[in-house]
Amino acid sequence: MIKNKDITSSVADALQYISYYHSDDFIQAMTAAYELEQSKPAKDAMLQILTSSKLSALGKRPLCQDTGIVTIFVEVGMNAKFEGDEILEDLINQGVSQAYLNVDNPLRASIVMDPLGKRSNTKDNTPAVIHTRLVQGDKVSFRIAAKGGGSENKAHLKMMNPSDDIVSYILDLIPQMGAGWCPPGVLGIGVGGTAEKAVIMAKESLMDPINIQELIHRGATTKIEELRMELYTKINKLGIGAQGLGGLTTVLDVKIKDYPTHAASLPVAIIPNCAATRHIHFELDGSGPADLIPPKMNFYPKDEWQPNAESISVNINQITKHDLSKFKVGDTLLLSGKILTARDAAHKRIMSLIDNGQELPVTIKDRFIYYVGPVDPIGDEAVGPAGPTTATRMDQFTEEMLNQGILGMIGKAERSQATVDLIQKHQATYMIAVGGAAFLVSQAIKKAKKIAFEELGMEAIYEFEVEDMPVTVAVDQNGRSIHTEGPKQWKVVAE
Repeated sequence: MIKNKDITSSVADALQYISYYHSDDFIQAMTAAYELEQSKPAKDAMLQILTSSKLSALGKRPLCQDTGIVTIFVEVGMNAKFEGDEILEDLINQGVSQAYLNVDNPLRASIVMDPLGKRSNTKDNTPAVIHTRLVQGDKVSFRIAAKGGGSENKAHLKMMNPSDDIVSYILDLIPQMGAGWCPPGVLGIGVGGTAEKAVIMAKESLMDPINIQELIHRGATTKIEELRMELYTKINKLGIGAQGLGGLTTVLDVKIKDYPTHAASLPVAIIPNCAATRHIHFELDGSGPADLIPPKMNFYPKDEWQPNAESISVNINQITKHDLSKFKVGDTLLLSGKILTARDAAHKRIMSLIDNGQELPVTIKDRFIYYVGPVDPIGDEAVGPAGPTTATRMDQFTEEMLNQGILGMIGKAERSQATVDLIQKHQATYMIAVGGAAFLVSQAIKKAKKIAFEELGMEAIYEFEVEDMPVTVAVDQNGRSIHTEGPKQWKVVAE
């Protein structure tokens, strides 16, 4: 008899677990990639991710401020017996709610209802996306993931012709995906079935362990294994690298699932997992809740991230456009002073006020805007994990923000060429913090307060007081972009 409380508590414990623990296979794969990396910016980004991961594991705080949309694959044994008549999905969602409202480690609520209307936050990250199927046996198996929006938004589905070249399609697509999915991570691919089946398989494949190096060592025995190896090699030769900065490793593994399909069809779905890849598997057999074993800390590299001698300390309270002219693409800056935060909803509110000729609740002239939606703090924290969100989503607002006099923006991933041109025109700058290093970044935030649009929750405007916050210049006043120049350089090296 599988008890209701065992289902709910196991789901809650699993979501807490994956919020702060990377799996052993991911730590080992990322460490190996870090040790082989030759690109300095990419190597630095990887070490920030690994150092932040270790801090998260020790402090039991989220790996990423985006604690994800919960996706669960449940296999129910046909002979399994459940206590009472409560619906399985309801029990799972009770566990999700408990996990995200945990006072010892509150997780960011990112799920909104009425997606085409008010987009109101559900406040406890429910409901989960649940896939259930019946299997033989008397046990219930759970595979649980928390999927960040940056990587989920890069999902693609294409209904290809049977004679089309999958490899060419994927190699053309990967550079178009940009860096918003926070590479290096894992690429999931679903081939066959119908449109929805292909997408589900791509998502499900991301639950499998990272084992490409074992496959390379023993050699392929199936067509799918051959395709995995080919794509892994060719994608990494694109030179995109960690955070899109240019480097040798863009994917840590490529996973593929297939299914019989119509003779006229070849559905292909692609979904990446980011550097904060979070998933866990467990089974309930009636003996009690799941027993979750922490990862091995000795799998982390001996190195821990520290600012290097080339880092430039910057007081952003006193910075001018002339000062910004000294910084070039690839420079590592350590920012100290006061910065504002604003994400999609805050930008939309600001635009509405400007359009209606109303006064803004905060002065943004000569300020830096950090694209972030932090986790709530606990204890003596100024703020919880606070890594960057994808800057590309803010491109539509950038011209007006620059017209209002902002000096710089901080986010992750590339900007559109039109936005790069605007940054150059206004002699501003764009910097990136490392996606997937949210806990490390939060250590630089010494004070935080909400100063506008408080009702937006994590999307409110905060003022952060930071000390030595590490960022990299991604677009300078000359209009150079590291996300353009880095991959070009390393694609040549990789080939």
